[in-house]
Amino acid sequence: MNAPALYRDHSRPLLSLIALLVTIALLITLYCAGITSATMKSLPFSPGERLTFQVRWSFIPAGEAVLQVLPIETIDGVRAYHFVMTARTYPLIDLFYKVRARIDSYTDTQMTHTVLYRKQNRGKTTRDIVVTFNWEKQEAQYSNNGQKASPISLVPGSFDPLSIFYAFRRYDLAENLVIQAPVADGKKCVMGKATVIKRETITVVSGTYDTYLVEPDPKHIGGVFQKSPHAKLKIWVTADSRRIPVKVKSKVVVGSFVAELIRPGQSKEEGSRSRVQWFKVH
Repeated sequence: MNAPALYRDHSRPLLSLIALLVTIALLITLYCAGITSATMKSLPFSPGERLTFQVRWSFIPAGEAVLQVLPIETIDGVRAYHFVMTARTYPLIDLFYKVRARIDSYTDTQMTHTVLYRKQNRGKTTRDIVVTFNWEKQEAQYSNNGQKASPISLVPGSFDPLSIFYAFRRYDLAENLVIQAPVADGKKCVMGKATVIKRETITVVSGTYDTYLVEPDPKHIGGVFQKSPHAKLKIWVTADSRRIPVKVKSKVVVGSFVAELIRPGQSKEEGSRSRVQWFKVH
């Protein structure tokens, strides 16, 4: 099989790999039955935080994903945190399956629920997804390119697949802890589940970290994971008060995927902006 055909056959897994950082949010979740409010810490993030990850498919560098916290905004009269994830493939991968993606998530400043969720894809596929959260009716409505779907019912305290990751970071971790919570993407509201396996030290490009290994249940991910009955997903999260992901590893039917933190840090430029423009596709 020549190289272009190989990339075409596995283009969807490459896109799924870049989306693994959002999957972290879907599966490592906020609420644990054994956790009380006493274990909730002050917020470990602030506007300006920027985390950059390199994503690899087997040994091939596929692209980068960036998680950012932008300045607080007001959405429909609600003061809200603004979280952003952007992802793009490298030029070589662009030749076969170009990905330019951005997700914007807004939550109330008390971090109790999502206010608004947006997802935009440019490249091989084009999508403009908006999910509105109506908490008076406890409903979420999904639309893509202006086409609205029927509203779905929400469980109180539901977050979207990106903001749940930031909500999760407020809580202490411990070995053998089982974590679960409601997550909604506009099409369904599910209970994600993950287990904290152990504490261990790992080394990635950006350094050596004391971490907790967390294994989510992949049954609600879909896509390439749905086609892999024995799929595994492992996530290493720092054991300090920031609780940031430093490595994600999965094994599915088409191969192995790895995402590693390559540039942790604070972006003064991004943190000082009240708004940013939607990315332009090059």
